[in-house]
Amino acid sequence: MLDQAESLRILVNNKDDKSDNKGMSPRKIITVTSGKGGVGKSNFVVNLAVALQKNGKKVLIFDADLGMGNDDVLLGLYPKYNIFDIVFTTKKIEDIIIEGPCGIHLIPAGSGLNKIKELTDRERELFLNELEKIGEYDYLLLDTGAGVSKDILAFISASEELIVITTPEPTSLTDAFSLIKVTDHFKLKTKVKIVVNKAFTKKEGEETFNKILRAASRFLKIEVEYLGYILDDRKLVQSVREQKPFILLYPNCDAAKNMESIAKKISGESGSSSESVKGLFKKILNAFS
Repeated sequence: MLDQAESLRILVNNKDDKSDNKGMSPRKIITVTSGKGGVGKSNFVVNLAVALQKNGKKVLIFDADLGMGNDDVLLGLYPKYNIFDIVFTTKKIEDIIIEGPCGIHLIPAGSGLNKIKELTDRERELFLNELEKIGEYDYLLLDTGAGVSKDILAFISASEELIVITTPEPTSLTDAFSLIKVTDHFKLKTKVKIVVNKAFTKKEGEETFNKILRAASRFLKIEVEYLGYILDDRKLVQSVREQKPFILLYPNCDAAKNMESIAKKISGESGSSSESVKGLFKKILNAFS
C-alpha cells in the first residue's frame, strides 16, 4: 500500500501539468475524511454544506465515498444517475447534479472506478470536458470514504484543504492519527484541520484535539488546527432517520450552533483554489489509470 501511495503522491502532485488550471475554479476545494467509519463524517458534510449555503455561499458536494456513498440518503434525495453515468451512459453533467435543501448541489457517488483504466483517451477527454461545464461554486466539498486507501489519498492530494473528523473514542483517535501520519509521510498536505464530533462537552472536544496535537507535535511535521467540535445529541440521530439536516430540523440545538460556528470560521478564511473541477478530476483519473 505504501508503494502505491508514494507513486500516487508523485502522480497527483505533478506541478508541471498546466492543463490542470483550465476551466472554472471553486473558491475552495475541501476534502472531508476520517480514519474510521461511524464517526458522523457524511452527516457533518451535508450539514456544513447547508450552513455555508445559509451564509450566502454556493456549495457543491461530491459524494466521493465511491460505491458506499449516502449523502443523498441523508438529504432525502433520490438520484437517478451518478458521476460515472457521464462516461458509461453518456449523460450530461446537468443530468447528474441534483439540488438539495437551501439550494446546495450534490454529485452522487458511483461505483465505476474499477472501469476507469479501461477508458480510451477520447472517453476520458469527453468525461473531463463535461465536468468543465460545472458552474462556479464557492466551495466544493469532497466527502470521501473512511480509512487509508488509494482513492482517499488521491482526493486528499488533489484538494486544497483537508478536514479530518474524529470522535473522543480511542479507536477513532488512533485511526484518525494513522490517517494524518500517512498524509504527513507522503507530504500530501502541510496542514490538517480537526473536527471532534460526538463530544459530550466543549472541554472533551478540546481535550480530544489536544491529544492529536501533542502526538503530531512530537512525531510529525504536519500542522494540525482545531476547527471545532459538535456536541453529541439524540436529535442528530432523529434527523438522520427523518433524512433532513439537523441544522434545519433542529436549528436551536447545540449541535446546530456548533456547526454554524465551524461554517463561519471556514467562511471567514482567506485564499482561493487554483484548481479547476476539470483539473481535479484529471488528477483523480490519473491516479486510477
